[in-house]
Amino acid sequence: MNVVVREATLDDSQLIADLTRAAWSGKVVVTSSGHRETAVRVRQDLQHGGGFILLREDQPIGSVRWVPLDSEPDVWEIRRMGVLPRFRGEHLSQHLLEAVIHQAQATDVTELRLGVRADQERLLDLYAAFGFEMAPELEYSHANPLEPSPTVMRCLLGR
Repeated sequence: MNVVVREATLDDSQLIADLTRAAWSGKVVVTSSGHRETAVRVRQDLQHGGGFILLREDQPIGSVRWVPLDSEPDVWEIRRMGVLPRFRGEHLSQHLLEAVIHQAQATDVTELRLGVRADQERLLDLYAAFGFEMAPELEYSHANPLEPSPTVMRCLLGR
């Protein structure tokens, strides 16, 4: 199995939007804004932060993005990590998460944050295995006010 993670470019905006919607389909409740992901939104995230695309045998099968917080530019918020349904169960998303962690460590980032939807609690253990801890004192910057607040997790990066 040939798995590669490559950095996303602005030209990947539509691809990432399509991957996000496909990864959310049948997995995340329909009220999630991930089901309405657009290339415009992805492009904004890539311009302010960055992203990675997961390829298996040269086929795009997943993606992730990050954006620095406006109030704390040395803190990145990880967004929209997902793998296409037919490739789940193979622990492939860890490649995306590891890529973001390594990218953050190579810069002046001191902390990574992410939000775990209330209906996706099984992901808490995945993120904990990578050093993320629950941070109930924090609010997720892009929480949907019509849904239960996500659990915010943070990973402090050592210097």
